[in-house]
Amino acid sequence: MSFEVLACQLMHFGPHATIPGRITGSVRVRIRERFHGNVTEYGLNLPVKADCGKVPHEQVRTALLTHAAHQLNKLKARHSEKMPVAAE
Repeated sequence: MSFEVLACQLMHFGPHATIPGRITGSVRVRIRERFHGNVTEYGLNLPVKADCGKVPHEQVRTALLTHAAHQLNKLKARHSEKMPVAAE
């Protein structure tokens, strides 16, 4: 089983409506997965957040993409667990 990220794009972001200093946004991710000989490509829209206050635009983008990468690493770890094999 393989799980690979093909593309990652920050779609939009802005200040949180009620929490000062928090930025929220959305990251679109394109994924290719191979499982039992089948190849599937799909897209995910990940909600992201960062508590970075007032910093330059580039740092906000980096913080939000880092949050998306953290979410993808957790997803990849769940999908790459060894599946149990039946006794023969």
